[in-house]
Amino acid sequence: MKKGSDKTNSIRNSVGRALFVAISLLLQVGYLVYLITRAGEYYPYISLAVEVLALAAVVAIYSQYRSSASKISWIVLVLFFPVLGLCLYLLVGQPWATHSIRSRFENVDRSLTGLLPQNRLTQRALEAEGDNIAGQVRYIRDWAHYPVYQNTSVEFHPQGEVAFEALKAELRRAEKFIFMEYHAIELSECFLELEEILVERAKAGVEVRLFYDDVGSLTFIGPNFVQRMEALGIHCRVFNPLIPMVSAFMNNRDHRKITVIDNKVGFTGGYNLADEYFNVKHPYGHWKDTGVLLRGEAVRSLTVMFLEMWNAAKRADRDYSPYTGLSAGQVASDGFVQPYADSPLDDERVGENVYMNMIKGARHYCWITTPYLILDDEMSTELILAAKRGVDVRIITPGIPDKKLVFQLTRSYYAQLARGGVRIYEYTPGFVHAKQMLVDGETAAVGTINLDYRSLYLHFENAVLLYRCGAIQDIRRDFEATFPLCREVTDDYRGRRVVRMRVWQSLLRLFAPLL
Repeated sequence: MKKGSDKTNSIRNSVGRALFVAISLLLQVGYLVYLITRAGEYYPYISLAVEVLALAAVVAIYSQYRSSASKISWIVLVLFFPVLGLCLYLLVGQPWATHSIRSRFENVDRSLTGLLPQNRLTQRALEAEGDNIAGQVRYIRDWAHYPVYQNTSVEFHPQGEVAFEALKAELRRAEKFIFMEYHAIELSECFLELEEILVERAKAGVEVRLFYDDVGSLTFIGPNFVQRMEALGIHCRVFNPLIPMVSAFMNNRDHRKITVIDNKVGFTGGYNLADEYFNVKHPYGHWKDTGVLLRGEAVRSLTVMFLEMWNAAKRADRDYSPYTGLSAGQVASDGFVQPYADSPLDDERVGENVYMNMIKGARHYCWITTPYLILDDEMSTELILAAKRGVDVRIITPGIPDKKLVFQLTRSYYAQLARGGVRIYEYTPGFVHAKQMLVDGETAAVGTINLDYRSLYLHFENAVLLYRCGAIQDIRRDFEATFPLCREVTDDYRGRRVVRMRVWQSLLRLFAPLL
């Protein structure tokens, strides 16, 4: 009884901390706006300066390399609310606002250079498959710096609870190290099972590291979680802790979900380490999530992804060879596997570009699951063009939302897509949290990347590109089993909507990139 009470108090303290931070940020921005507004009343030239700066900001925003929807949102905000818009833009909308953290990541990335060499034989074998897939793989290799692998087996998990059982089994076999990086961790039934295994492995001499996002875990664990883990022999760090100061980087969260064991076994997918993801709790009906288990050489990329984030939070490793130098051995494998990651701190939108390359290359069908559907014009255009050239484009979204406002925003994109030939399905048993795309039964991407602005532009993300692996047929079977559980709403959105609804949805979409 006391344990549950302590957990409740801890979470309450964590939520209270979040409220304190939110109020502090609002007061800081509000006070800055107040000072500028009052100064403008006494000194007309200040008002003139604000107007000139606002106009200059609009020109700068228009010329920047960012999505058109994001540009429009910032331009409208600055033009209609010059003082507030200008303050927010200067504080959080500028690339230089994250200069120090960018430098930190660049230093870590330089230290990781050379740890992910491309096997030339694998590259030549892949290029023999054709220009379409070769171009996609080349893009990820050259611009995201993650190679493509063979000698890797892939096991697809169609449900979070299936992945959970596999995760526990593999953790028990760990001999050298365990790395776990998750957006959200809940100190409850499922994690306590994992904790027991991690403690046992740590006592056996296995190095265990746990990394989580502060905002993602805010309503699940309290601020004493790190101390709890360290006391149990588990090295623990928190990514980007909430602070009561205005910071552009506070908007960039670690949304990755990675477990690496001995550089030989790796897990990733949509699920976090919380009860609802494994259907122990049902706050939004049945929770549909997916993931993959990798064995073999491709796990090395997941290891490097973890080391990047761990050392960017606080530099600890000078020699990475104890982790990346472990041999994965020979495994029974087929096809090609390419894990990749995306960062909001560079100018390369890897997550979105990989998705768009897949859609461009689709000949017969392109099936997608995503919990949130908040698209820019470029992505919408690619989906509609694919449908218009005869590709069977289908998108599965939740039937029961976890965030009602975001769900309304998701639905606001249905009409445009439906009129363009895209088929929309809502998962009636509950909430679909899986993030995956399947094209023509040959290529698939499974990972953490939603089709929304936060995943595509603001979060640290990761996924795995699969080509002609046996697991791809398992992914297809999962889609085929999921469609009958959904309600197709395509026809509902082909007609004209109520004017009031159109206005409300238009307003939501106008500021979607800023939400």
